Amino acid sequence: MDWTAPLLALQAIALLILMARLAGGRTRTPPLEPMMRSKKGSVRVSAVVPTLNEEARLGPCLEGLHRQGPELVEVLVVDSRSTDGTVALVEAMARRDPRFRVVYDDPLPTGWIGRPWALHFGFLRTDPASEWVLDIDADTEPQPGLVNAVVEAARKGGFDALSLSPQFRLVSLAEFWLQPALLLTLIYRFGPSGTAKPPRPGRIMANGQCFLMKRQLLVRVGGHAAARRSFCDDITQARALAAAGARVGFFDGARLIKVRMYSSALETWNEWGRSLDLKDASTPLWQAFDCAFLLLAQGLPIPVLLALALTSPPAGFTLAAFGWVNGLLLAIRVLLLFGVRGSYEHLRWSFWLSPLADPLAVLRIWISALTVPRRWRGRTYSDLEHSTGAKQ
Repeated sequence: MDWTAPLLALQAIALLILMARLAGGRTRTPPLEPMMRSKKGSVRVSAVVPTLNEEARLGPCLEGLHRQGPELVEVLVVDSRSTDGTVALVEAMARRDPRFRVVYDDPLPTGWIGRPWALHFGFLRTDPASEWVLDIDADTEPQPGLVNAVVEAARKGGFDALSLSPQFRLVSLAEFWLQPALLLTLIYRFGPSGTAKPPRPGRIMANGQCFLMKRQLLVRVGGHAAARRSFCDDITQARALAAAGARVGFFDGARLIKVRMYSSALETWNEWGRSLDLKDASTPLWQAFDCAFLLLAQGLPIPVLLALALTSPPAGFTLAAFGWVNGLLLAIRVLLLFGVRGSYEHLRWSFWLSPLADPLAVLRIWISALTVPRRWRGRTYSDLEHSTGAKQ
């Protein structure tokens, strides 16, 4: 059976979809710049930082929040009974800066995952006078001027909630080879951040490492309850807010926040790859479509081009078109490297070879889509009901 014609048709459709998604990048908002003072009078922001044994990486996060201006009125570090020196770090910072305090969340309720529960617990204890709540992850390094910049972007764009993509801090050659391939699975599916036209609620992207929300909006929707069962709780939360009528944005924050998410390429594969399928925030139909689309548009071009080059097949229109479509897909992939290079600190040469990791990245998405996580950040969720089906 000749498989080239039907595969060519499917890849051609995938190419058109990809080009349409990336077209929004022409009008995307540039990376947000630090802002040391608010442009529109007083601002009150409460930050919530969930922690569980984060001693090794919490320091830069605390220092970054300490360097924010008076608009950040409090920092609640919600600790889930850490057994290392996490709490000691926060207490030391609290002696320098009274805005910091530790609160211990209650035992994990049935049906909740640790991170959304900690965020929900912290939100309930934020200052009711704060207009905004800023969720910040412990592995981030907020830059001076972050708080004012993200609040100003939300106000200017009329957003009720706004999250930022960070600048990634990678170390090893293996990380620079694998991580961009995994990151681009998100851009292939949802397009670049900061595009002018907001997507439908069920296709909104978000990043919980830096996620600003109006406090009254959280009160209205019940805090983080909508994301209580989600291993990609940030996106589930954003889509639930959008479905409730909120205006949700996602901007490039590479100049405002840095992050060292994982310590190695293997940990990136195991931990980040486990949630990148986004099944907790998607319907089964969209998940199946995304997996097929990634295979056609990102996973197959290099293997197909190699096969065509090595087998020397007989000439023909179909095979020529097959080569052109996959060549265009590979060219787009290479151009995207230039588009995302600003999202990385101190690039290394293996970054430019990351297209060779695309088949592995797509395989990781498929593996994750077909399995249910049972362990996350040292906790086991053997009795957790796994549910999917975000509203579209």
